[in-house]
Amino acid sequence: MGIIAWIVLGLIAGVIAKALMPGKDPGGCIITVLLGIAGAFVGGWIGKTLFHTELGTFFDLRTWGLAILGALIILAGYRLVFNRRD
Repeated sequence: MGIIAWIVLGLIAGVIAKALMPGKDPGGCIITVLLGIAGAFVGGWIGKTLFHTELGTFFDLRTWGLAILGALIILAGYRLVFNRRD
């Protein structure tokens, strides 16, 4: 997949991760989407490193699953680090 496909995949994965983890994010919607893009890359790395699986094409289910998993991990970590309790 090219870089544009990774960005589109990350944008959609970020929206899905936000829907799976509702709540107020310290950075807003734009940060959540950017975290989704980073999560797509992290998900790809997790798939290659831990599960020894190659990523498929853009429409492959395992590619989407790994991207969403990565976005959830990044979003949870971001909330832990930057969530202020007032």
